[in-house]
Amino acid sequence: MQIPIFTVDAFTNRPFSGNPAAVCLLENDLDEDLHQKIAAEMNLSETAFIRKLHPGDDFTKSSCFGLRWFTPANEVPLCGHATLASAAVLFHIQKNTNSVLTFMTLSGELKARQVEDHIVLDLPLYKTYPQVLQEVEELIKAAVGDMIVQDLRYSPDTKKLLVRLSDAYERSVLEKLQVSAQRFLSAEKTGKVKGLILTLKGNSSGKHKGHDFYSRYFAPWYGVLEDPVTGSAHAVLSSYWSEQLGKKEMLAFQCSRRGGELKISLRNDGRVDIAGQTAVVLKGNLTF
Repeated sequence: MQIPIFTVDAFTNRPFSGNPAAVCLLENDLDEDLHQKIAAEMNLSETAFIRKLHPGDDFTKSSCFGLRWFTPANEVPLCGHATLASAAVLFHIQKNTNSVLTFMTLSGELKARQVEDHIVLDLPLYKTYPQVLQEVEELIKAAVGDMIVQDLRYSPDTKKLLVRLSDAYERSVLEKLQVSAQRFLSAEKTGKVKGLILTLKGNSSGKHKGHDFYSRYFAPWYGVLEDPVTGSAHAVLSSYWSEQLGKKEMLAFQCSRRGGELKISLRNDGRVDIAGQTAVVLKGNLTF
């Protein structure tokens, strides 16, 4: 069997930065266990599988496809960067002629459209609620040691814990922070956290001015110690920072080693548009 496969760096326009995802184009149904085996083989934070929904569908002409995402360890309900990568393969490589693509996923219908040199994803927006420190104190200590935490929120829909560091810290502090995410697994006692977001208010002056907020994201529960640029985390961050800053249009930067930028626009229908660029770095075929 041969399956076309691509590696796409998402939320960047430069190869070897942003967040890489593998994207497979499935002409036919794939055995269930092979999805996970292929994702483990690719060993990227996410491998996406685009499938045709009807026998007459065509990757160039059809506008609606099935989409699933797998980490090397398991299937996940939502992945922003691999959706961006999937849309890039259809728009840029398959030369899909539609202005909007719809993906049927575990998180419902997700839409992607081209706007100039960006691809815009229409994602769910997830609310956060205040989180009691005592419940997750050990986890916070494992993540940031004795650093000052300004706010603590939890998103029940996504099982993500949002940890806002003090405004007194600069972006460089977040970038240089040494995080041993493997330790989160034993430190997290509640069973309700599956992803940890560290975030920091942006700086309106200085060399990094222009970004409204910064973040880093860790998901060892899904076999991903640190994710380079995370669309699904920004579906949580967007609602939090919009509330805090009183803004609906924001520019975010994820401060991983590879780094990536996301343009955010809160919609009137309670969802969020997250836009990013992509760079295709590999084209080939899986053969087995």
